[in-house]
Amino acid sequence: METVGQSIANIAPTLTPALNISVVAGFAGVDSWLSYMIGTIGIMFVAGGIGSLAARHPQAGSYFVYIGRTLGPFAGGLAGWSMILAYLATGVAVIDGVPIFLSNFLAAIGIKSTIVPLWVFAVAFFAAVTYAAYRDIRLSSRLGLILEAISVGIIIVITAMIIGIHGTVIDPVELDFSSIKYGAVMNALPFVVFSFVGFESAATLAKESSNPVRNIPRSVVFSAAIAGLFFTLISYFMVFGIDNNAAAIGNSASPFTAVTDKAGLPWAAAIVYFAALISAFACALACVNAGARMLYSMGRYRFLHGAVGKVHDTHQTPHVAVLISSGIIMAVTLATMPLGYLNAFGYTGTIATFGFLFVYFLICIVAPLDLKRAGLMKTKHVAVGVIGVALMAFVIFGSIFPVPAFPYNILPYLFVAYMLAGAGWFVMLRRKSPQILNSIGLDMEG
Repeated sequence: METVGQSIANIAPTLTPALNISVVAGFAGVDSWLSYMIGTIGIMFVAGGIGSLAARHPQAGSYFVYIGRTLGPFAGGLAGWSMILAYLATGVAVIDGVPIFLSNFLAAIGIKSTIVPLWVFAVAFFAAVTYAAYRDIRLSSRLGLILEAISVGIIIVITAMIIGIHGTVIDPVELDFSSIKYGAVMNALPFVVFSFVGFESAATLAKESSNPVRNIPRSVVFSAAIAGLFFTLISYFMVFGIDNNAAAIGNSASPFTAVTDKAGLPWAAAIVYFAALISAFACALACVNAGARMLYSMGRYRFLHGAVGKVHDTHQTPHVAVLISSGIIMAVTLATMPLGYLNAFGYTGTIATFGFLFVYFLICIVAPLDLKRAGLMKTKHVAVGVIGVALMAFVIFGSIFPVPAFPYNILPYLFVAYMLAGAGWFVMLRRKSPQILNSIGLDMEG
């Protein structure tokens, strides 16, 4: 339950109908459901590679270890460096979004302003997240799953009411395959993948799972599959519920509310925004848990200061790494809030996506190579890897070309600068302490 909870909470399925789907609908229109279905199939290939590696290498460093054992400790270090950015930037994006969800919720119940500034609430909100992550991974991961189940359940119930108003689940417009604009469907894929990021984070809990060889692969694949099914169906019914006016979803900062208003259920807006707050808590908690365990593993290998690799005597959590992760998330959140909550959400979410895509791409390469080294590789493993590499390459290309408007056009360069800084640090480490990389090369678990 805890490992599934980690991945589901990090995906934060509720945030897709509440916000993310507006970008996908802006590209794919009434064919948004098809974009999500294709994206789900592609992500399942990536999940298959992760599952194969997780079963053979049930280690706390997850992607750092997976890639390092096949491509060497330098590549593994860069993978860990990228995932740290991905998880922490996702946490920043979520906390930047909390004031949006809160203000919309308060407006829906008739409260136009508050005495306490919204950013103060966001700080208190994240303090509670940090406390849960510091105290107990089982409690925090299970809490994440329960909270996300509640918020997704709210979305499903309201969607069922919208279907009941229409009296059917058949939408001739969305199911008219002769009119599908496949170019638009493919252009939406980069943003579809953003809805999934975090599905792999169960692997970061390998050291804390009772049976990681079985639990981690199952959790990763199951989380990707169940999220993909939810995304595909909810996008189909949202477009159906708004009478195929996909532009209304694509132009809205609160797309699900646009659907409920169209269905004559304006009261549902408050419930949706409350569900989004629940989902944000679960997602932020999962980001801290995953980011802290990446820091913890890299601290144990001395890529970072050894203190980061310490475990709390009582709570058995990597408490130093948790506090560092939380401190970074809070500091960057406060620094980006003056840009505007919605802008900050978009900028940091995009940076996080680059971090995930870099590692997903490497995972698709490493998974079949790892099996080949063990003498277990078959043709199907090669096919899974090739398809996964092709999909990730397409998504990366689609994130850069055509060149987006400022400041999104400079975000890829900021990510490259971050990765070069990590590479520079590892080169310096190799020169000053070559024994560290040599020992890692012999045994990635030190």
